[in-house]
Amino acid sequence: MSNSAFATLTKLAAQTRKSTSGLPESTSAAPRWSGIGFSLMGYKFVVPMGQISELMNVPPVTTLPGVQPWVTGLANVRGRLLPLFDLAAFFGGALTLQKKQHRVLVLESDTLYSGLVIDQSHGMQHFDSTERRSEIPSSLPENLSPLVAGSFQGDGDDTWVVFDFHKLAVDSRFVNAALVYPLTV
Repeated sequence: MSNSAFATLTKLAAQTRKSTSGLPESTSAAPRWSGIGFSLMGYKFVVPMGQISELMNVPPVTTLPGVQPWVTGLANVRGRLLPLFDLAAFFGGALTLQKKQHRVLVLESDTLYSGLVIDQSHGMQHFDSTERRSEIPSSLPENLSPLVAGSFQGDGDDTWVVFDFHKLAVDSRFVNAALVYPLTV
C-alpha cells in the first residue's frame, strides 16, 4: 500500500515538473535610495534613513528663556530631555500647516540629540539611486542651499530635495541656539 502511494506521488511530481515553466530569470534591479519625506515651507524634502532616529508627534514643550526665537523649547521624551527647534523659523520662514499635522524628526548622534519640528511627514520615500540629480530647485531659499545634496523627481511634478541633517548639525548658527546678551556692569 505504501509503495502505491509513493509511486503515485512520484508520478504526480513528474507531471507537475513537465507542465510548469521555470522560474523567471534574475534581473538586475537598480539600487534603491530610501529616506523620510517631509514638507517644510511649501517644499518637499527627503532625508536619508540613517540620519533620523525617530519620527514623532510634537510632544508637550517647556519654553526656555534666552534662546533664539526658532528654539521651541524642551520636551521630556521617555525620560530624556529633547531640545525642539522650529526648522522653518530657523530658515526665516514659518510652519504653514495646522499644528496637528506638525511632526518632529529626531536627530541623534554622539554629540547631538535634537528634534526638528516640520510641517508634515510623508513617510518613507523610495527612489532609483541612479536618478539622483545634482540640481536643486531655483526657487529654494538661498539659506537652505548649503544644507541640501541634490534632488529626486517624484511622481508627477513633485521634486524631492535631499536635505542633509549632518550639515545642519555642524552649522554654527544651529549649534549656538542661545542668545548672546552683552554684559552690563
